[in-house]
Amino acid sequence: MTNTTSIWLDLASFLGHAFENTRAVVTWSSLPWILGWVTLTVMGPVVAVKVVYRTLQTLMSWAFSSDSGLRGKIVLVTGASSGVGEAVAHALYRRGARLILASRNTQKLNDLKEALLKTYKVEEVHVPTVVKLDLEDINSIPGVVTGLLTSHGHIDILINNAGMSYRGAAIDTDVSVDIRLMVVNYFGHVALTKALLPSMVKRKSGHILAVSSVQGKLALPFRSCYSASKHALQGFYDSLRAEVADSKILVSVVSPGYISTNLSLNAVTQDGSTYGITDKAIAEGMKPETVAESIVNCLLSGQEDMVLAPAVHQLVIILHTLTPTLISRYMKHRANQNRKDMTAVDKEK
Repeated sequence: MTNTTSIWLDLASFLGHAFENTRAVVTWSSLPWILGWVTLTVMGPVVAVKVVYRTLQTLMSWAFSSDSGLRGKIVLVTGASSGVGEAVAHALYRRGARLILASRNTQKLNDLKEALLKTYKVEEVHVPTVVKLDLEDINSIPGVVTGLLTSHGHIDILINNAGMSYRGAAIDTDVSVDIRLMVVNYFGHVALTKALLPSMVKRKSGHILAVSSVQGKLALPFRSCYSASKHALQGFYDSLRAEVADSKILVSVVSPGYISTNLSLNAVTQDGSTYGITDKAIAEGMKPETVAESIVNCLLSGQEDMVLAPAVHQLVIILHTLTPTLISRYMKHRANQNRKDMTAVDKEK
């Protein structure tokens, strides 16, 4: 059973039991459950149609949009040493983009550079630039950007992709872990954006794309500081988008669901140690290459907000807006199950 199917059945079962317990006596307190069932019944097909429409829209965009729109564009990709960032680098390079590959691990970046040069036969060869970038070292970011602007003249597209995840109970998590997640997943991206933004405004041209998460739309239990950092990221770029629109700067946020990467393997726990386990949901997630193609489509189409997730995840986001009490209770139910799973994992360790 896939993770998506499991969530769908779990949500339906939860609502079913709740509705069964409240239908005998209809009170004000039972209204969220009733509304939830009505919304699930009505919005389920609507969300399914929306997903099909978005899929067809994406396919049409891929079919009729020209990859030449990225040819020669100078693109800075953070977190390019692995996962989605690496996949994005492949997707952009074969379309003729001039890449700046950024990460803490320059060895992996150099390996990626060589792989790109050997793998693709492009009309005009642009040797990717490798730059060391540590989002935790916020004070170093302006200097890195200044150096890149000096060597390249300008940057057309910034893809803020780097980040880290977290597993743990909020009550047991040292605040230093919360701070680290916020620095890497939020403040680092903000610092990089602010360092680069004046040059884009001056040219009245540029596109900033942030890779966020579905958890920037809806928080999950035992992901407190990760969800907080992604909510902050969403809020910042939503606000920035309106502020820089007159300067012809595009701002996009892409929010994927589970992706099959090392995200959970490299996640930090409540004491700051490495989680070291690939979650089942992550293992069964989307391939990075699939996400990368969607990011490219977002760049070509100029879409401002894109959620890359199965219909059930999108439905839960909608339910959270329409019936927040219902989803709050569902999350409490899910937290109890997660707590059991985490206890089992701790025993395995």
